[in-house]
Amino acid sequence: MTDESETPPPPIVVPHTELSPEALAGVIESFVLREGTDYGEHDVPFATKCAQVRRQLERRDAEIVYDQATESIDIVVRKPANG
Repeated sequence: MTDESETPPPPIVVPHTELSPEALAGVIESFVLREGTDYGEHDVPFATKCAQVRRQLERRDAEIVYDQATESIDIVVRKPANG
């Protein structure tokens, strides 16, 4: 019997530099394919979207997180340190 009041473990931040180039590309591509952002009048090529996400990770504007409860990985925007 499990205790429903048990809080799930917090997500684990995975530094993008710790992933192999192939794994990082896969995480970014998966994120871009499911994020469904509307870019307005102009279509943005898939490769451009992937490059934009990679730059966000490199600038530490976003980070990769692993959710132990769902065994899933995602990319999230980091909260500002002063906010």
